[in-house]
Amino acid sequence: MKEFYQSGGKLDLAVTLPDYKDVNKSGRVYIDDFCNKHSITLLKSANINNKEVIEAIRKNNIDWLFIIGWSQIASEDILNSPKNGVIGIHPTLLPEGRGRASIPWAILKDLNKTGVTMFKMDSGVDSGPIIAQIEIPLNNQMTATKLYNQIVEVHSKLIKNMTKSIINGKLKLTSQDDLKATIWPGRKPEDGEINLNGSVYDAEKLVRAVTHPYPGAFYYQNGIKYTVWSAKVHDETDLEIKKNNILKFKDGILFILN
Repeated sequence: MKEFYQSGGKLDLAVTLPDYKDVNKSGRVYIDDFCNKHSITLLKSANINNKEVIEAIRKNNIDWLFIIGWSQIASEDILNSPKNGVIGIHPTLLPEGRGRASIPWAILKDLNKTGVTMFKMDSGVDSGPIIAQIEIPLNNQMTATKLYNQIVEVHSKLIKNMTKSIINGKLKLTSQDDLKATIWPGRKPEDGEINLNGSVYDAEKLVRAVTHPYPGAFYYQNGIKYTVWSAKVHDETDLEIKKNNILKFKDGILFILN
């Protein structure tokens, strides 16, 4: 929102969750002060598809609607409410990685790059024509924390790059190649359990993939749950001096840093 204004845009309506919803969810922000400062009508709704949201969009005669950060699928009524359509931003290089949990999956899948895609939304899931993309290189040191921060920065950069084209109606749309599309499923906190009978390399990768701002990787020992936020693989076999900070696997040792 800030970048849109700094790039010459203006917003007439903003829709966000009620204050009590998803308080601890990663990426949760409150936009009341920004909306008050810029005299933007602010509507709080538990669901993007609620009747009052559709009515507000039509009442304000919206040209373009941005849907960014909502985990709910927009209905046909929402998609058809603004005059020109709906713009979404998705944290993968579409058509790869449609769906959810984009940051963890990019790390877990050992991709050498990911990115952020601005696209015009249609009735499918992340399937609409592409407006612009920015790539983000990945390596085997990337953590969810670092990637999350880079993706936030790239969101702002995309807005900055495309604001004038959006305002002037000069967007170039490129259809996605559905034959290259992949769908990534959602993940739950329990998916962060470390397989102590698996590979140490998979365990280390899982730690990086679900660290902050996500719930973290974990394991159970003597009925007690331990959460691991950072770790690294050790080739050494004699680490008894640090036995309280290690997990032994069939192919190596995971040294728990935090």
